[in-house]
Amino acid sequence: MRTRRGWMAMGLAPVLALLSIGGGGTAAATKDKAILQLKWVAQAQFAGYYAAKEKGYYDAAGLNLTVRPGGPDIIPEQVVAGGGAQFGIDWLPSLLSAREEGTPLVNIAQVFQYSGMREIAFKSTGIKTVNDLRGKKVAVWFGGNEFELLATLDKYHINRDRDLTLVKQPFDMNLLINHQVAAAAAMTYNEYHQVLEAGVNPSDLVVIDFNREGTAMLEDGVFATEPWLRDAGHKGIAARMLRASFQGWIYCRDHPADCVEFVLKQDATGVMTKQHQTTMMAEINKLIWGPPAPAHSIGYMEPASFGRTAEIALRFGVIKKPAGAGAYTHAIWEMAQKIK
Repeated sequence: MRTRRGWMAMGLAPVLALLSIGGGGTAAATKDKAILQLKWVAQAQFAGYYAAKEKGYYDAAGLNLTVRPGGPDIIPEQVVAGGGAQFGIDWLPSLLSAREEGTPLVNIAQVFQYSGMREIAFKSTGIKTVNDLRGKKVAVWFGGNEFELLATLDKYHINRDRDLTLVKQPFDMNLLINHQVAAAAAMTYNEYHQVLEAGVNPSDLVVIDFNREGTAMLEDGVFATEPWLRDAGHKGIAARMLRASFQGWIYCRDHPADCVEFVLKQDATGVMTKQHQTTMMAEINKLIWGPPAPAHSIGYMEPASFGRTAEIALRFGVIKKPAGAGAYTHAIWEMAQKIK
């Protein structure tokens, strides 16, 4: 697999040569300051960025990078567009919506190659396939999280208004656990394991995987603003940021237990549990590295995956006009590949 060979060849030692592209100098020189705005609170979903901080990869890249947690009231697109951060993390449909509204954002790296969204059901409901959702109460998160399910229903010619009952799902799994709905949405790295932690046996569940259905949408990607990237020095900062971040994710692939500890260090409240973050780390690695193994190195935006996500976003009203390929660029990713 080219992904592992290419990146493992460079190793995980500090790479001072990173400084050779844009805005750099020497390790002793003043480092370029930048902020990365996450889409949610600190958790293993973002472990690669915390690993890059802890292992000194950003520092070796000549960057003084702040990894800023998100939350329910933080919209990364707004933060980056307003100059509060140079980089943001969010799902691709959110970026497409922001672009259509006039915010000049561009995806510079697609870290998650696969969707973590699933629809799960108890086998006791009689559900085996998507077709079996007919006539059932089916829960899903709204506010932009429902489109993979809706696209899947369309694929099977299931009318969402007549053929089943869609239920607005809270951000927990109680409706499913209490058998108030036949199926519910779950992320592989979070809610699915909440169900298992509640005492449910995996063998009692049916999992509908939107990746296999061909209706998955792209999730966590790195973006910046087009005006900021027009500056050659900023392009170099972005390339070095990607290179160091990719090193962090490689470290988390190879040393997941260490990365769980890096994440737990961010928890000032003591709410996180090591068990849950360990499970999340394992599932997040699958979204980046597979199986199946991606065709390109980490961070590459596959045009076909972009096209599928953009088409679903258009079909269900996330955007009103077709999204062009200008919503992403390979240029910064390619620069990052050339850093030795």
